[in-house]
Amino acid sequence: MGCHRPVPGSPGATPPLPSRAMEQPRLITDSFPRRRRRRPGRAPGKGKPKVKDKDKDKDRGCLGAPPPPQAPPSPPDPALLEMLRRFDLAWEYGPCTGITRLQRWERAQALGLSPPGPVRDALLEHRDNPHVTYSLWHEYGL
Repeated sequence: MGCHRPVPGSPGATPPLPSRAMEQPRLITDSFPRRRRRRPGRAPGKGKPKVKDKDKDKDRGCLGAPPPPQAPPSPPDPALLEMLRRFDLAWEYGPCTGITRLQRWERAQALGLSPPGPVRDALLEHRDNPHVTYSLWHEYGL
């Protein structure tokens, strides 16, 4: 007897493969809804930040002109840096990667963890100095 092929739609026929079988494999995360992450330091429910005022650029003179170069701030007192290093190493105030020291101090205060007051005072006093603002691990990626 010869080769017998079932007629499509008959009981012995195999159904055609669904079109999804030919697509790229899906990830398990594709089945969950996507959520936008909130930027650090922003309260939930707040809208987008205000757009930069174009009049401020006019005050600088030429549009697109870079601001005059500034000398990088010098490293502060070694005793201050040691106090901040100890704050960075104190894990009872939570992780410090991805945020500034002041954000970490404020988060610890909000959680009732009683961070040291002199650290906050030093951070506010030297706010423009990156040696003080950022933790020991700020150069490392998350």
